[in-house]
Amino acid sequence: MDSLTQIVLGGAVGEAVLGKKVGNKAVLWGAIGGTIPDLDTLPGQFMDTVSRLEIHRGFSHSIVFAILLAPLLGYLVHLIYKKKKETNWWGWTQLFFWSVFTHPLLDIFTTWGTQFFWPFEWRIAIQSIFVIDPLYTLPFLICLIAVLFSNRKAESRRKWNRLGLMISSVYLLFTVVVKVYINETFKELLLVNQIDYVQFDSRPTPFNSLLWTFNIEQEDHFLIAYHSIFDKGNELEIHRFAKNQALLKPYRNHPKVERLLFLTKGYYTIDDCGEYLCMNDLRFGLLDGMNKKPENFVFTYKISKEKPLRVEQKENSFKGARKEVDKLWERIWGVKPL
Repeated sequence: MDSLTQIVLGGAVGEAVLGKKVGNKAVLWGAIGGTIPDLDTLPGQFMDTVSRLEIHRGFSHSIVFAILLAPLLGYLVHLIYKKKKETNWWGWTQLFFWSVFTHPLLDIFTTWGTQFFWPFEWRIAIQSIFVIDPLYTLPFLICLIAVLFSNRKAESRRKWNRLGLMISSVYLLFTVVVKVYINETFKELLLVNQIDYVQFDSRPTPFNSLLWTFNIEQEDHFLIAYHSIFDKGNELEIHRFAKNQALLKPYRNHPKVERLLFLTKGYYTIDDCGEYLCMNDLRFGLLDGMNKKPENFVFTYKISKEKPLRVEQKENSFKGARKEVDKLWERIWGVKPL
């Protein structure tokens, strides 16, 4: 999830663990703990594209990381406040464990995939919530602000914090329920429209959990479709993209290419882009998905044709994104592009 959401979650968890004893310091250090796993982006700035992709949401988003880091941070913060005797090393250790641990727990519900059980390679991605979802974050933030302005001993402080945690958790569960419902509905639509497929996956479109994108794998193509819980009728809005995976054969077995294939979980297409092959990662969809003929993917990787093989991430322009957001808003409510 985005940084603000992780700060809010970490702060609320810190309050739940130590708020009664140390007041707003629990929220502060919980918020800091909640942001630490995403510091894996810092070393990534000095790595090649594939290595940067591999470490993101890797070790720092695992149970092992939380277990190892919490006692160290707990000890350091305990030294800072030792004279106040509000709590002990174990109290701070618990705060940091839960604030760090809940960060990847929340990220599991997004699309990228989280190596929660590092060192095992398995990356978990439930794909039920977009990385920025105002309906998850804003009520949670309001409740946390109310906590900050409440007396540490007041019962209302605990009530505000519990309310924020409850609302956010219920909404997260709601996104999972919607995903199950929308998947079953979509299966029926594929059957009605006589669309054969190998497999499909689904994820919510930006900023909501009502309109969903589907990647549908066929033998030689991928179909990308949109479906809202407010859609009526059996008509499907579908975009077709050729796999072109034969173009990649001369470059197979190269470690960087194989790692990219692993990270995309097989949801990719290949385009010939002149000096490069372009690998489109379908898991994150299209920049202009509401257009009649979309072509720009959120994540595209350029693979050089000449040795030494290089992999670079294609830079995308988000110019005109406001228009796409307006189209997205209309599409959520069942208004399909003309």
